[in-house]
Amino acid sequence: MHIDRYSKKENWIDLVERPVIKRAEISKIIAEIFTEVEKRGDQALLDFNKKFDSADIDCLSVSQSEIEKATELISDDLKRAIQKAKENIAKFHGSQQEEINKIETSKGIVCWRESRGIEKVGIYIPGGTAPLFSTVLMLAVPAQIAGCKEIILCTPPDKEGNINPAILYAAQLCGVTQIFKTGGAQAIAAMTLGTESVPNVYKIFGPGNQYVVAAKEFALHYGVSIDMPAGPSEVLVIADEKAFPEFCAADLLSQAEHGSDSQVIFISTDFNILNKTMEEVTRQLKNLPRNEFASQSLNNSRFLLMKTIDDAVEFSNLYAPEHLILAIENFEEVIPLVRNAGSVFLGNYSCESAGDYASGTNHTLPTNKFAKNYSGVSLDSFVKKITFQHLSKKGLQYLGKTIEVMAKAEGLIAHKNAVSIRLKQINNEAV
Repeated sequence: MHIDRYSKKENWIDLVERPVIKRAEISKIIAEIFTEVEKRGDQALLDFNKKFDSADIDCLSVSQSEIEKATELISDDLKRAIQKAKENIAKFHGSQQEEINKIETSKGIVCWRESRGIEKVGIYIPGGTAPLFSTVLMLAVPAQIAGCKEIILCTPPDKEGNINPAILYAAQLCGVTQIFKTGGAQAIAAMTLGTESVPNVYKIFGPGNQYVVAAKEFALHYGVSIDMPAGPSEVLVIADEKAFPEFCAADLLSQAEHGSDSQVIFISTDFNILNKTMEEVTRQLKNLPRNEFASQSLNNSRFLLMKTIDDAVEFSNLYAPEHLILAIENFEEVIPLVRNAGSVFLGNYSCESAGDYASGTNHTLPTNKFAKNYSGVSLDSFVKKITFQHLSKKGLQYLGKTIEVMAKAEGLIAHKNAVSIRLKQINNEAV
Protein backbone atom coordinates (compact mmCIF):
# COMPACT_ATOMS: atom_id res chain seq x y z
CA MET A 1 0.00 0.00 0.00
CA HIS A 2 1.19 3.50 -0.85
CA ILE A 3 0.11 6.09 1.74
CA ASP A 4 0.09 9.82 1.02
CA ARG A 5 -1.07 12.65 3.29
CA TYR A 6 -2.18 16.03 1.97
CA SER A 7 -0.23 15.74 -1.26
CA LYS A 8 0.15 18.96 -3.25
CA LYS A 9 -1.91 19.17 -6.43
CA GLU A 10 1.19 19.46 -8.59
CA ASN A 11 2.12 15.94 -7.42
CA TRP A 12 -1.24 14.40 -8.30
CA ILE A 13 -0.20 13.60 -11.86
CA ASP A 14 2.19 10.96 -10.49
CA LEU A 15 -0.45 9.53 -8.14
CA VAL A 16 -2.99 8.89 -10.91
CA GLU A 17 -0.64 6.80 -13.04
CA ARG A 18 -1.55 3.15 -13.55
CA PRO A 19 1.01 0.31 -13.58
CA VAL A 20 2.92 0.38 -16.87
CA ILE A 21 2.37 -2.39 -19.42
CA LYS A 22 5.08 -3.27 -21.94
CA ARG A 23 2.97 -2.74 -25.04
CA ALA A 24 5.65 -3.18 -27.72
CA GLU A 25 6.32 -6.79 -26.73
CA ILE A 26 2.60 -7.57 -26.44
CA SER A 27 1.83 -6.04 -29.84
CA LYS A 28 4.37 -8.34 -31.49
CA ILE A 29 2.72 -11.40 -29.92
CA ILE A 30 -0.75 -10.23 -30.96
CA ALA A 31 0.32 -9.71 -34.57
CA GLU A 32 1.73 -13.25 -34.67
CA ILE A 33 -1.49 -14.71 -33.26
CA PHE A 34 -3.62 -12.88 -35.83
CA THR A 35 -1.35 -14.14 -38.62
CA GLU A 36 -1.70 -17.73 -37.40
CA VAL A 37 -5.50 -17.52 -37.18
CA GLU A 38 -5.70 -15.90 -40.61
CA LYS A 39 -3.56 -18.64 -42.16
CA ARG A 40 -4.78 -21.76 -40.36
CA GLY A 41 -8.26 -20.92 -39.11
CA ASP A 42 -9.84 -23.49 -36.79
CA GLN A 43 -6.66 -25.54 -36.49
CA ALA A 44 -4.79 -22.54 -35.12
CA LEU A 45 -7.50 -22.07 -32.49
CA LEU A 46 -7.35 -25.75 -31.51
CA ASP A 47 -3.57 -25.57 -31.21
CA PHE A 48 -3.80 -22.40 -29.10
CA ASN A 49 -6.34 -24.16 -26.84
CA LYS A 50 -3.78 -26.87 -26.22
CA LYS A 51 -0.92 -24.41 -25.73
CA PHE A 52 -2.57 -21.81 -23.49
CA ASP A 53 -5.41 -23.69 -21.78
CA SER A 54 -4.14 -27.31 -21.83
CA ALA A 55 -7.38 -28.26 -23.56
CA ASP A 56 -7.05 -30.96 -26.24
CA ILE A 57 -10.35 -30.78 -28.12
CA ASP A 58 -11.34 -31.47 -31.71
CA CYS A 59 -14.45 -29.26 -31.98
CA LEU A 60 -14.74 -25.56 -31.22
CA SER A 61 -18.54 -25.30 -31.25
CA VAL A 62 -20.59 -25.84 -28.11
CA SER A 63 -23.41 -28.29 -28.83
CA GLN A 64 -27.02 -28.03 -27.73
CA SER A 65 -26.58 -31.13 -25.57
CA GLU A 66 -23.70 -29.41 -23.72
CA ILE A 67 -25.95 -26.42 -23.03
CA GLU A 68 -28.76 -28.67 -21.77
CA LYS A 69 -26.35 -30.56 -19.54
CA ALA A 70 -25.01 -27.27 -18.12
CA THR A 71 -28.54 -26.29 -17.10
CA GLU A 72 -28.70 -29.41 -14.91
CA LEU A 73 -25.30 -28.75 -13.33
CA ILE A 74 -26.04 -25.41 -11.67
CA SER A 75 -28.20 -24.96 -8.60
CA ASP A 76 -31.73 -23.61 -8.61
CA ASP A 77 -30.56 -20.75 -6.38
CA LEU A 78 -27.99 -19.67 -8.98
CA LYS A 79 -30.56 -19.98 -11.77
CA ARG A 80 -32.96 -17.72 -9.87
CA ALA A 81 -30.18 -15.23 -9.16
CA ILE A 82 -29.20 -15.11 -12.84
CA GLN A 83 -32.82 -14.71 -13.88
CA LYS A 84 -33.37 -11.85 -11.41
CA ALA A 85 -30.23 -10.08 -12.55
CA LYS A 86 -31.32 -10.52 -16.17
CA GLU A 87 -34.71 -8.92 -15.39
CA ASN A 88 -33.10 -5.82 -13.86
CA ILE A 89 -30.52 -5.49 -16.63
CA ALA A 90 -33.24 -5.84 -19.27
CA LYS A 91 -35.44 -3.27 -17.50
CA PHE A 92 -32.64 -0.69 -17.26
CA HIS A 93 -31.36 -1.17 -20.82
CA GLY A 94 -34.86 -1.42 -22.26
CA SER A 95 -35.57 2.05 -20.88
CA GLN A 96 -32.81 3.37 -23.16
CA GLN A 97 -34.80 2.65 -26.32
CA GLU A 98 -35.64 5.84 -28.20
CA GLU A 99 -38.86 6.68 -30.00
CA ILE A 100 -38.61 7.98 -33.55
CA ASN A 101 -38.91 11.77 -33.42
CA LYS A 102 -39.56 13.45 -36.77
CA ILE A 103 -38.57 17.11 -36.85
CA GLU A 104 -39.61 19.67 -39.49
CA THR A 105 -36.41 21.73 -39.65
CA SER A 106 -37.92 24.04 -42.28
CA LYS A 107 -41.26 24.06 -44.07
CA GLY A 108 -41.46 20.93 -46.25
CA ILE A 109 -38.24 19.41 -44.81
CA VAL A 110 -38.59 16.54 -42.33
CA CYS A 111 -35.57 14.87 -40.67
CA TRP A 112 -35.36 12.03 -38.19
CA ARG A 113 -33.11 9.29 -36.87
CA GLU A 114 -33.69 5.57 -36.39
CA SER A 115 -31.68 2.89 -34.59
CA ARG A 116 -30.65 -0.40 -36.15
CA GLY A 117 -29.08 -3.24 -34.22
CA ILE A 118 -25.56 -4.15 -35.34
CA GLU A 119 -26.19 -7.36 -37.26
CA LYS A 120 -23.26 -9.43 -35.96
CA VAL A 121 -21.65 -8.84 -32.57
CA GLY A 122 -19.00 -10.84 -30.75
CA ILE A 123 -18.84 -11.28 -26.98
CA TYR A 124 -15.66 -12.34 -25.22
CA ILE A 125 -16.04 -13.87 -21.77
CA PRO A 126 -12.92 -14.63 -19.69
CA GLY A 127 -12.99 -18.11 -18.22
CA GLY A 128 -9.76 -18.50 -16.28
CA THR A 129 -9.57 -17.93 -12.54
CA ALA A 130 -13.00 -16.22 -12.50
CA PRO A 131 -15.51 -17.32 -15.17
CA LEU A 132 -17.54 -14.14 -15.62
CA PHE A 133 -21.03 -15.40 -16.42
CA SER A 134 -22.33 -12.04 -15.17
CA THR A 135 -20.67 -10.40 -18.17
CA VAL A 136 -22.73 -12.64 -20.45
CA LEU A 137 -25.83 -10.94 -19.02
CA MET A 138 -24.31 -7.47 -19.31
CA LEU A 139 -23.54 -7.92 -23.01
CA ALA A 140 -26.06 -10.39 -24.39
CA VAL A 141 -29.14 -8.76 -22.82
CA PRO A 142 -28.69 -5.33 -24.46
CA ALA A 143 -27.59 -7.02 -27.70
CA GLN A 144 -30.86 -8.93 -27.74
CA ILE A 145 -32.91 -5.82 -26.93
CA ALA A 146 -31.08 -3.89 -29.69
CA GLY A 147 -32.08 -6.53 -32.23
CA CYS A 148 -28.64 -7.89 -33.11
CA LYS A 149 -29.28 -10.86 -35.40
CA GLU A 150 -26.15 -12.83 -34.51
CA ILE A 151 -24.60 -12.85 -31.04
CA ILE A 152 -21.37 -14.86 -31.08
CA LEU A 153 -19.74 -15.80 -27.77
CA CYS A 154 -16.17 -17.01 -27.31
CA THR A 155 -14.75 -18.23 -24.01
CA PRO A 156 -11.82 -20.51 -23.15
CA PRO A 157 -12.44 -24.16 -22.21
CA ASP A 158 -11.05 -25.79 -19.08
CA LYS A 159 -8.49 -28.62 -19.23
CA GLU A 160 -11.28 -31.14 -19.89
CA GLY A 161 -12.54 -29.07 -22.79
CA ASN A 162 -15.67 -27.85 -21.00
CA ILE A 163 -17.17 -24.39 -20.56
CA ASN A 164 -18.30 -23.24 -17.13
CA PRO A 165 -21.99 -24.29 -16.90
CA ALA A 166 -23.12 -20.88 -15.55
CA ILE A 167 -21.70 -19.21 -18.67
CA LEU A 168 -23.63 -21.62 -20.90
CA TYR A 169 -26.85 -21.21 -18.90
CA ALA A 170 -26.65 -17.40 -19.04
CA ALA A 171 -25.84 -17.50 -22.75
CA GLN A 172 -28.87 -19.55 -23.74
CA LEU A 173 -31.08 -17.50 -21.41
CA CYS A 174 -30.04 -14.26 -23.14
CA GLY A 175 -30.30 -15.27 -26.78
CA VAL A 176 -26.66 -15.97 -27.70
CA THR A 177 -26.78 -17.66 -31.11
CA GLN A 178 -23.43 -19.50 -31.19
CA ILE A 179 -20.82 -20.37 -28.54
CA PHE A 180 -17.21 -21.33 -29.23
CA LYS A 181 -14.46 -22.84 -27.08
CA THR A 182 -11.62 -20.44 -27.68
CA GLY A 183 -10.10 -17.76 -25.48
CA GLY A 184 -7.45 -15.09 -25.25
CA ALA A 185 -6.20 -12.99 -28.13
CA GLN A 186 -6.86 -15.87 -30.53
CA ALA A 187 -10.60 -15.64 -29.84
CA ILE A 188 -10.54 -11.94 -30.71
CA ALA A 189 -8.62 -12.77 -33.89
CA ALA A 190 -11.20 -15.42 -34.81
CA MET A 191 -14.14 -13.04 -34.39
CA THR A 192 -12.25 -10.38 -36.35
CA LEU A 193 -11.11 -12.51 -39.29
CA GLY A 194 -13.55 -15.41 -39.24
CA THR A 195 -12.58 -19.09 -39.48
CA GLU A 196 -14.27 -22.22 -40.80
CA SER A 197 -16.38 -22.33 -37.64
CA VAL A 198 -16.30 -18.90 -36.05
CA PRO A 199 -18.08 -16.15 -38.00
CA ASN A 200 -16.44 -12.76 -38.32
CA VAL A 201 -18.38 -10.02 -36.53
CA TYR A 202 -18.81 -6.27 -36.90
CA LYS A 203 -18.14 -5.29 -33.28
CA ILE A 204 -16.43 -7.03 -30.36
CA PHE A 205 -17.34 -6.62 -26.69
CA GLY A 206 -16.00 -7.90 -23.42
CA PRO A 207 -13.22 -7.65 -20.82
CA GLY A 208 -9.98 -9.56 -20.62
CA ASN A 209 -6.33 -9.47 -19.70
CA GLN A 210 -3.76 -7.22 -21.34
CA TYR A 211 -3.44 -9.59 -24.31
CA VAL A 212 -7.18 -9.56 -24.96
CA VAL A 213 -7.26 -5.76 -24.68
CA ALA A 214 -4.34 -5.46 -27.12
CA ALA A 215 -6.05 -7.89 -29.51
CA LYS A 216 -9.25 -5.83 -29.47
CA GLU A 217 -7.27 -2.73 -30.34
CA PHE A 218 -5.52 -4.69 -33.11
CA ALA A 219 -8.93 -5.68 -34.51
CA LEU A 220 -9.54 -2.03 -35.34
CA HIS A 221 -6.97 -2.35 -38.13
CA TYR A 222 -9.33 -4.81 -39.83
CA GLY A 223 -12.35 -2.51 -39.69
CA VAL A 224 -13.93 -4.27 -36.71
CA SER A 225 -15.25 -1.97 -34.00
CA ILE A 226 -14.83 -2.57 -30.25
CA ASP A 227 -16.76 -1.49 -27.18
CA MET A 228 -13.83 0.38 -25.58
CA PRO A 229 -10.10 0.00 -24.89
CA ALA A 230 -10.67 -1.33 -21.37
CA GLY A 231 -7.96 -2.78 -19.14
CA PRO A 232 -7.60 -4.11 -15.58
CA SER A 233 -10.33 -3.36 -13.04
CA GLU A 234 -10.14 -0.34 -10.75
CA VAL A 235 -12.10 1.45 -8.05
CA LEU A 236 -11.74 4.76 -6.25
CA VAL A 237 -13.51 5.24 -2.91
CA ILE A 238 -14.06 8.66 -1.33
CA ALA A 239 -14.98 8.50 2.36
CA ASP A 240 -15.85 11.12 4.98
CA GLU A 241 -16.14 10.76 8.76
CA LYS A 242 -19.54 9.04 8.38
CA ALA A 243 -18.17 6.16 6.29
CA PHE A 244 -17.93 2.57 7.55
CA PRO A 245 -14.31 1.35 7.32
CA GLU A 246 -15.39 -2.30 7.00
CA PHE A 247 -17.62 -1.40 4.04
CA CYS A 248 -14.87 0.61 2.36
CA ALA A 249 -12.33 -2.19 2.83
CA ALA A 250 -14.72 -4.75 1.36
CA ASP A 251 -15.29 -2.55 -1.72
CA LEU A 252 -11.55 -2.09 -2.23
CA LEU A 253 -10.91 -5.82 -1.95
CA SER A 254 -13.81 -6.65 -4.29
CA GLN A 255 -11.82 -5.03 -7.08
CA ALA A 256 -8.39 -6.09 -5.89
CA GLU A 257 -9.39 -9.76 -6.09
CA HIS A 258 -10.03 -9.47 -9.84
CA GLY A 259 -6.32 -9.81 -10.54
CA SER A 260 -2.82 -8.73 -9.66
CA ASP A 261 -2.97 -5.87 -12.17
CA SER A 262 -6.13 -4.32 -10.68
CA GLN A 263 -5.77 -1.01 -8.85
CA VAL A 264 -7.65 0.45 -5.89
CA ILE A 265 -7.55 4.02 -4.56
CA PHE A 266 -8.93 5.13 -1.19
CA ILE A 267 -9.32 8.80 -0.28
CA SER A 268 -10.59 10.09 3.03
CA THR A 269 -10.87 13.46 4.72
CA ASP A 270 -10.79 11.77 8.11
CA PHE A 271 -7.55 10.39 9.56
CA ASN A 272 -9.29 7.77 11.74
CA ILE A 273 -11.37 6.45 8.84
CA LEU A 274 -8.23 6.15 6.73
CA ASN A 275 -6.38 4.16 9.40
CA LYS A 276 -9.32 1.94 10.28
CA THR A 277 -9.96 1.18 6.61
CA MET A 278 -6.35 0.09 6.12
CA GLU A 279 -6.67 -2.13 9.19
CA GLU A 280 -9.89 -3.62 7.83
CA VAL A 281 -8.26 -4.32 4.48
CA THR A 282 -5.51 -6.30 6.21
CA ARG A 283 -8.01 -8.18 8.37
CA GLN A 284 -10.46 -9.06 5.58
CA LEU A 285 -7.70 -9.97 3.15
CA LYS A 286 -6.67 -12.98 5.26
CA ASN A 287 -10.06 -14.63 4.77
CA LEU A 288 -10.30 -14.24 0.98
CA PRO A 289 -9.83 -17.35 -1.18
CA ARG A 290 -8.24 -15.10 -3.83
CA ASN A 291 -6.03 -13.24 -1.35
CA GLU A 292 -2.93 -13.86 -3.44
CA PHE A 293 -4.37 -11.84 -6.34
CA ALA A 294 -5.69 -9.19 -3.98
CA SER A 295 -2.36 -8.90 -2.16
CA GLN A 296 -0.49 -8.31 -5.41
CA SER A 297 -3.07 -5.75 -6.46
CA LEU A 298 -2.70 -3.89 -3.18
CA ASN A 299 0.96 -3.31 -4.03
CA ASN A 300 -0.37 -0.86 -6.64
CA SER A 301 -2.99 0.66 -4.32
CA ARG A 302 -2.97 4.15 -2.82
CA PHE A 303 -4.43 5.44 0.45
CA LEU A 304 -4.70 9.22 0.41
CA LEU A 305 -5.62 11.70 3.13
CA MET A 306 -7.07 14.96 1.77
CA LYS A 307 -8.38 18.13 3.36
CA THR A 308 -11.78 18.39 1.65
CA ILE A 309 -14.27 16.32 -0.30
CA ASP A 310 -13.95 18.83 -3.15
CA ASP A 311 -10.22 18.02 -3.35
CA ALA A 312 -11.01 14.32 -3.35
CA VAL A 313 -13.50 14.68 -6.23
CA GLU A 314 -11.05 16.84 -8.16
CA PHE A 315 -8.43 14.11 -7.79
CA SER A 316 -10.98 11.50 -8.85
CA ASN A 317 -11.80 13.44 -12.01
CA LEU A 318 -8.11 13.49 -12.86
CA TYR A 319 -7.81 9.75 -12.18
CA ALA A 320 -11.10 8.98 -14.06
CA PRO A 321 -11.93 5.69 -12.31
CA GLU A 322 -13.87 2.78 -13.72
CA HIS A 323 -15.87 2.65 -10.47
CA LEU A 324 -16.31 5.60 -8.11
CA ILE A 325 -17.83 5.07 -4.67
CA LEU A 326 -18.97 8.15 -2.72
CA ALA A 327 -19.12 6.82 0.84
CA ILE A 328 -20.06 10.25 2.13
CA GLU A 329 -23.07 11.72 3.91
CA ASN A 330 -24.00 14.50 1.47
CA PHE A 331 -23.38 12.69 -1.81
CA GLU A 332 -26.24 14.52 -3.56
CA GLU A 333 -24.24 17.75 -3.33
CA VAL A 334 -21.21 16.09 -4.90
CA ILE A 335 -22.94 14.49 -7.90
CA PRO A 336 -22.70 17.64 -10.09
CA LEU A 337 -18.94 17.76 -9.47
CA VAL A 338 -18.33 14.27 -10.90
CA ARG A 339 -17.10 14.63 -14.49
CA ASN A 340 -15.04 11.51 -15.19
CA ALA A 341 -16.15 8.07 -13.99
CA GLY A 342 -17.47 4.87 -15.51
CA SER A 343 -20.16 4.21 -12.90
CA VAL A 344 -20.84 5.93 -9.57
CA PHE A 345 -22.11 4.34 -6.35
CA LEU A 346 -23.75 6.68 -3.84
CA GLY A 347 -23.76 6.33 -0.06
CA ASN A 348 -22.64 3.69 2.39
CA TYR A 349 -24.94 0.94 1.16
CA SER A 350 -24.36 1.21 -2.58
CA CYS A 351 -21.69 -1.46 -2.90
CA GLU A 352 -19.88 -1.80 -6.22
CA SER A 353 -20.90 -5.47 -6.34
CA ALA A 354 -24.51 -4.39 -6.94
CA GLY A 355 -23.51 -2.85 -10.25
CA ASP A 356 -21.31 -5.81 -11.08
CA TYR A 357 -24.20 -8.23 -10.84
CA ALA A 358 -27.78 -7.26 -10.49
CA SER A 359 -28.83 -3.62 -9.97
CA GLY A 360 -29.37 -3.19 -13.72
CA THR A 361 -26.57 -0.86 -14.82
CA ASN A 362 -23.84 -2.27 -17.04
CA HIS A 363 -20.53 -3.36 -15.54
CA THR A 364 -18.57 -3.17 -18.80
CA LEU A 365 -16.89 0.16 -18.15
CA PRO A 366 -13.93 2.26 -19.31
CA THR A 367 -10.68 1.89 -17.35
CA ASN A 368 -7.16 3.33 -17.50
CA LYS A 369 -8.36 6.98 -17.70
CA PHE A 370 -10.70 6.24 -20.62
CA ALA A 371 -13.66 7.38 -18.49
CA LYS A 372 -12.54 10.86 -19.62
CA ASN A 373 -13.79 10.17 -23.15
CA TYR A 374 -15.69 6.85 -23.17
CA SER A 375 -18.99 5.74 -21.68
CA GLY A 376 -19.74 2.32 -20.31
CA VAL A 377 -21.60 -0.19 -22.45
CA SER A 378 -25.28 0.64 -22.96
CA LEU A 379 -28.02 -0.14 -25.46
CA ASP A 380 -26.45 2.48 -27.75
CA SER A 381 -23.31 0.35 -27.93
CA PHE A 382 -25.21 -2.30 -29.87
CA VAL A 383 -26.98 -0.06 -32.36
CA LYS A 384 -26.00 2.35 -35.05
CA LYS A 385 -28.00 5.46 -35.83
CA ILE A 386 -29.24 6.16 -39.34
CA THR A 387 -30.59 9.59 -40.28
CA PHE A 388 -33.48 10.04 -42.72
CA GLN A 389 -34.81 13.13 -44.47
CA HIS A 390 -37.60 13.97 -46.87
CA LEU A 391 -37.82 17.19 -48.88
CA SER A 392 -41.08 18.03 -50.62
CA LYS A 393 -41.05 20.26 -53.67
CA LYS A 394 -41.85 23.23 -51.44
CA GLY A 395 -39.11 22.20 -49.07
CA LEU A 396 -36.49 22.20 -51.82
CA GLN A 397 -37.78 25.55 -53.12
CA TYR A 398 -37.48 26.99 -49.62
CA LEU A 399 -33.91 25.72 -48.99
CA GLY A 400 -32.57 25.47 -52.55
CA LYS A 401 -31.00 28.93 -52.78
CA THR A 402 -29.16 28.38 -49.48
CA ILE A 403 -27.65 25.12 -50.75
CA GLU A 404 -26.71 26.60 -54.12
CA VAL A 405 -24.89 29.55 -52.56
CA MET A 406 -22.96 27.35 -50.12
CA ALA A 407 -22.01 24.77 -52.76
CA LYS A 408 -20.81 27.46 -55.17
CA ALA A 409 -18.71 29.07 -52.40
CA GLU A 410 -16.97 25.74 -51.81
CA GLY A 411 -16.38 25.25 -55.51
CA LEU A 412 -18.50 22.09 -55.65
CA ILE A 413 -20.60 22.86 -58.72
CA ALA A 414 -22.01 19.33 -59.08
CA HIS A 415 -23.51 19.77 -55.61
CA LYS A 416 -25.09 23.04 -56.77
CA ASN A 417 -26.36 21.43 -59.96
CA ALA A 418 -28.11 18.66 -58.02
CA VAL A 419 -30.33 21.38 -56.58
CA SER A 420 -30.57 23.62 -59.63
CA ILE A 421 -31.78 20.87 -61.96
CA ARG A 422 -34.58 19.99 -59.56
CA LEU A 423 -35.63 23.60 -59.12
CA LYS A 424 -35.74 24.03 -62.87
CA GLN A 425 -38.05 20.98 -63.14
CA ILE A 426 -40.34 22.35 -60.43
CA ASN A 427 -40.53 25.73 -62.17
CA ASN A 428 -41.28 24.12 -65.54
CA GLU A 429 -44.12 22.14 -63.98
CA ALA A 430 -45.55 25.33 -62.51
CA VAL A 431 -45.55 26.98 -65.96
